[in-house]
Amino acid sequence: MADRPVNDAPHRLIDDVVFGADVVVRSFTNLYGCEIGDGTQIGTFVEIQRGAVIGARCKVSSHTFVCSGVEIGDEVFVGHGVTFVNDKFPRATTDDGRTQTEADWTMLRTTVGPGASIGSGAVILGGLDIGAGALVGAGAVVTRDVPPGRSWPAIRRERDRPTRSVLIVG
Repeated sequence: MADRPVNDAPHRLIDDVVFGADVVVRSFTNLYGCEIGDGTQIGTFVEIQRGAVIGARCKVSSHTFVCSGVEIGDEVFVGHGVTFVNDKFPRATTDDGRTQTEADWTMLRTTVGPGASIGSGAVILGGLDIGAGALVGAGAVVTRDVPPGRSWPAIRRERDRPTRSVLIVG
């Protein structure tokens, strides 16, 4: 294991990170308390929180947020602006008005299997499994597990849309 990325880049916050060999981390990133596997590339404006694990030979594109409780397998592609969520009922305060602490909520763990691809702008809700080789479409909101080798489309099929339509005259 290495103690830092192989490249130098300005404006990175890197604290308590376990790096594999040949990891590249671009500028303007926040990485703390996480693990990054061999040969993985982390783009600009990415945050990876404490307890998250990124496998080997992954590509995490710019503007992505990987929260605590997320484990990403080897050779996974994560597109630009992907957001992982780990709390089903997010709140700033408790019922009695105190600021919430870790004791006041339950972290939902999410796994992404080896070789999966997640398209740009996708939102992955907490507590889900995205199977090996699965494909999540750009802009998708993933609300259920995605089986291995299957896809989760970003846009519903025509037959899934409501039958009511609106005519716009211009």
